[in-house]
Amino acid sequence: MLVQMQKAKDFGGDLVELRVDFLKNFVPRQDLDILIKQAPLPTLVTYRPRWEGGQYDGDESKRREALRLAMELGADYIDIELKVAHDFFNSLPGKRPEKVKIIVSSHNYERTPSVKELSHLVARIQATGADIVKIATTAVDIIDNARIFQVLVHSQVPMIGLVMGERGLMSRILAAKFGGFLTFGSLEAGLVSAPGQPTVKELLDLYNMRLIGPDTKVYGVIGNPIGHSKSPHIYNASFKSSSFNGIYLPLLVDDVSTFITTYSAPDFAGYSYTIPHKEAGLKCCDEVDPIAKAIGAISCMIKRSTEGKLIGYNIDYLGGIAAIEEELRVSNGATLASGSPLAGKTFVIIGAGGAGKALAYGAYEKGARIVVANRTYDKAKELASKVRGQALTLAELNDFCPEEGMILVNTTPVGMEPRTEETPVSKETLKHYSLVFDAVYTPKLTRLLREAKQSGATIVYGTEMFINQAFIQFEMFTGLPAPKQLIRDVLAITT
Repeated sequence: MLVQMQKAKDFGGDLVELRVDFLKNFVPRQDLDILIKQAPLPTLVTYRPRWEGGQYDGDESKRREALRLAMELGADYIDIELKVAHDFFNSLPGKRPEKVKIIVSSHNYERTPSVKELSHLVARIQATGADIVKIATTAVDIIDNARIFQVLVHSQVPMIGLVMGERGLMSRILAAKFGGFLTFGSLEAGLVSAPGQPTVKELLDLYNMRLIGPDTKVYGVIGNPIGHSKSPHIYNASFKSSSFNGIYLPLLVDDVSTFITTYSAPDFAGYSYTIPHKEAGLKCCDEVDPIAKAIGAISCMIKRSTEGKLIGYNIDYLGGIAAIEEELRVSNGATLASGSPLAGKTFVIIGAGGAGKALAYGAYEKGARIVVANRTYDKAKELASKVRGQALTLAELNDFCPEEGMILVNTTPVGMEPRTEETPVSKETLKHYSLVFDAVYTPKLTRLLREAKQSGATIVYGTEMFINQAFIQFEMFTGLPAPKQLIRDVLAITT
């Protein structure tokens, strides 16, 4: 613990929580004396019992005695659970050490109660004589965070309000925006004291926690799953380098419409959309760019600050088509003046979702002949008919070869982490294509691209589409020029 405390200080922590319930053979007087006296940072002592999600399973009076001892020995904060707070306060000697602040905590490992219930809970905790209120709930849905934000903003006393679980991540970061007293970060990924806890490094270096304040604008990427996204790395680094007061979060959203309705405040200013929410995002817009409307999906949503209108755009095709054209020009030795190298080419797209539609429209606009292959034939047919193209099932794709030198584009998640050994087409088929593009970018070199390269095709990484999109989207979010080299550098480090 002493070694870890030093690490916490080196990493940039302000305070360390000593979870003494995790110590084996804990001898309170001896161990607390060492830990508190030698701590390089202010200390918060927590001795969490099993009935509140901790490790301690012994005599309750001994547990409370250890917490009183921590106060005597100079702990800066101690944490006591609401269930036993009244008894604990009654057991304290008349004059307690001035330095110590008592946090009274309540943990709900099942759900997040209503705002009304949470407000009553805050009042109950205050009534115990708590110096600081702590409420930790569990996110069943990402909208649960909003209730904690509402209670935090209106709290008259110092309050820690956090939502546990992957869907509660935003509460841990935006605590700095909504006035939370503190947030918790683990020293290493996976070594968490509560579900969904980010690391100290992520809080400080990825999410720029020190720069978040009440006026910080909130952006994010809406998807499900979302843990793989590199977008937070790119936009947070770009916001910081451009001195733009914004934070960009991974948003694990189950229902887009409920999310948009819940976070309607002007500070929630814009979103990127990824699988599977691009079509649902479009339905939530007040206005939709004509190309996005034709595609039937958005990849970017901006909230107009003046009247709060949500405008939807699709910039997938711009990023993807530009990356493919660039590579074709390089391999053909063509110039920009000679028109699009896609003109007259057979352009085979796997997938008919948001990204598939975007690239189909983009390539069609450039004069390519479109072929759409999809697991569901009806969806392939529907998209193909809009771009005067041909529809195939995935099974038919392996035998499809009207000509050599075609272009193949995968817009499905097949091959994405963690299922990296999957591929949408057989290696044998790839010899008919001169260029293969995979919209998947985690991993950068997918099995599809690896096998395409072995078959002699030019390959285009999904990261290129992503980088081009990032340039455009950063400028839409901020109104500032994109730091292009920084974006490339960040992506190179994170992939």
